[in-house]
Amino acid sequence: MKNQNNTTASFLGSVIVLLLVVTSILLLFGATSTKAQEVEDEREFDYAEGSKKGPKRWGKLKKEWAACSNGAFQSPIDMSNERVHLISKPERPIYKPTNATIKNRGHDISLQWGGDAGSIAINGTVYPLRQAHWHSPSEHTIRGRRYDLELHMVHLSTDPNLKNKIAVIGVLYKIGKPDKFLSKLTSYISTMIDEKDEQRSLDVVDPRQIKMHSKRYYRYMGSLTVPPCTEGVIWTINRKVRTVSRDQVKLLREAVHDYAERNARPIQQQNGRDIYLYGPAS
Repeated sequence: MKNQNNTTASFLGSVIVLLLVVTSILLLFGATSTKAQEVEDEREFDYAEGSKKGPKRWGKLKKEWAACSNGAFQSPIDMSNERVHLISKPERPIYKPTNATIKNRGHDISLQWGGDAGSIAINGTVYPLRQAHWHSPSEHTIRGRRYDLELHMVHLSTDPNLKNKIAVIGVLYKIGKPDKFLSKLTSYISTMIDEKDEQRSLDVVDPRQIKMHSKRYYRYMGSLTVPPCTEGVIWTINRKVRTVSRDQVKLLREAVHDYAERNARPIQQQNGRDIYLYGPAS
């Protein structure tokens, strides 16, 4: 009986140790994922020029935001020709419709998918689509030109062993014909002007309707463009510039708080980074 009790106690001890290890791993992964994602509380930072919480001071506001000031591979950058390498390798995301909500985060309007909205595969790693949001004017520039709007499609890997967990697809827009996808969201956005944390259920939203496909796209390694400015983000910028109406850009600016009507982070130093242009060799 004594040996049986010892065996039982040993087994229970092993189970407890295993549970503690698993819990620690989950907590660590959770902390890493949280740190990697962008800050949503607009009270902690802003875009106003000369502000004590503006882009030039983000890195000094919190210790964990230090990369905003001293990071070597920050975003956004200019897509110049000087360091572009042409690679012929088509790569397209695979999306599908699922439930989503639209939210006014104060500093931007965010579209967040709650289910499986599809993903993009980069170098064999799958990055599921999580959310999209808009910046006006564009954050990235091409040969020095800044456009009127930029959409970010944010993908986040759940692989705990992966160093680079975030992949973002950027789509640039210039003033022209209205964007059909944004037109479907107009009535919802109109009801949340200046209403921080307001959100609306959109039921099923199909990411494929964004029409982001381009024969050519840029890719480089950068960072989040809002605190904590986490580096290791894989950026894919569509070379084809889409169109958006002046009224659509105006609505997105009116919906957010005054300081964020121009919610684009300034261009960051390229620091010798290579930019890759994917598409037809011709």
